[in-house]
Amino acid sequence: MSHTLSLRNRQRVRRVDTRLLRRLTLHVLRRELKIGTFELAIHLVGAREMAQVNWDFLQHEGSTDVITFDHSNPEFRVPGSDFRVADGVDEPRTRNVMVETGLHGELFICLDDAVKQAREFRTTWQGELARYVIHGLLHLCGHDDLSPGPRRAMKREENRLVRLVAKEFALAQLEMRPVKVKTRRPSLQKPSSKR
Repeated sequence: MSHTLSLRNRQRVRRVDTRLLRRLTLHVLRRELKIGTFELAIHLVGAREMAQVNWDFLQHEGSTDVITFDHSNPEFRVPGSDFRVADGVDEPRTRNVMVETGLHGELFICLDDAVKQAREFRTTWQGELARYVIHGLLHLCGHDDLSPGPRRAMKREENRLVRLVAKEFALAQLEMRPVKVKTRRPSLQKPSSKR
């Protein structure tokens, strides 16, 4: 395995600075989670595509904020698919297994949901985006949020990492501002005609 991080932005809800998102993700992987090797793809999608992924792989209707696919363990696969969903795995990966094999997976993140939940929780969509990346990475590390005890532990770790990332990065800059192009103003003088 290597150090591969692929980011695909297929949504048009918000202009995302994918270079900053890449730096943020690599920071969490290397510095905070101490993951040595990884092959990871992050797909930023809209609600329609997320609803399709949610139905195709989980048979759940509608969009959701983040779906994590763990490709590291072939015995935990979604039936009839090449994917295994990290959410709901009974046996979390241990730290030793992660160090030995690294992380190998995909995160699908819905920007429509980030915007909606930012309004609901009175935060920013950029903060929600960082939270969803961290949430997905924690699932790939073996955290579970299906039962109350593990859910609380995962939420504590998620909140801790979000706070650290917010200190390290200006999350508001995840929104890419339109580039202002300087145009030359036409001269008000009429061109002189020389004969």
